[in-house]
Amino acid sequence: MPVKSVAELIKLAKEKPGALNYGSGGSGTPPHLATELFKQMAGVQMVHVPYKTIPAAITDLVGGQLQVMFTVGPAGLPQIKAGRIRGLAVSTAKRSAFAPELPTVAESGLPDYDVFGWNGVLVTAGTPRPVIEKLHSLFISAMKDPEVRKRMADFGFEPIGNSPEDFGSFVKEDIARWAKLVKETGAKVE
Repeated sequence: MPVKSVAELIKLAKEKPGALNYGSGGSGTPPHLATELFKQMAGVQMVHVPYKTIPAAITDLVGGQLQVMFTVGPAGLPQIKAGRIRGLAVSTAKRSAFAPELPTVAESGLPDYDVFGWNGVLVTAGTPRPVIEKLHSLFISAMKDPEVRKRMADFGFEPIGNSPEDFGSFVKEDIARWAKLVKETGAKVE
């Protein structure tokens, strides 16, 4: 790929609609939806090639069978640092501490683009409030431990530790955001 920036990728994709292939770890996965959002916001067409795993897609990206891929940092950064693939940008609203030299997609021409992965702890609906409070307290304590924070950072995770109510609201908003994109783009989970 001759592109060295998001702007150049968008330009090439507009010049050759449907000629670029992008990979993901499967239909409906975060990298798939991140690229669908990118396509929608940039007004470009690229062909989705779903793989069973992210490593399989990265192998084909390295080998040139794919031209584009959004992936998670722990899977992509080693390949970028080894010079096997070229990182163009990070998908989050702010630059990553793991690759501060990479601009954000928003900085690179799509100002409202912000995609990030998250993990959380969920319990069965109807779990008694004292149980939720105890679990929350234990997780918050663990996330304050320097060794836990270091291990999380090693895997590219930034602990937040918000309240159960804030997390619940966030999950509902995130589901609504992605449901809207799926409806607009016709993306399918397979």
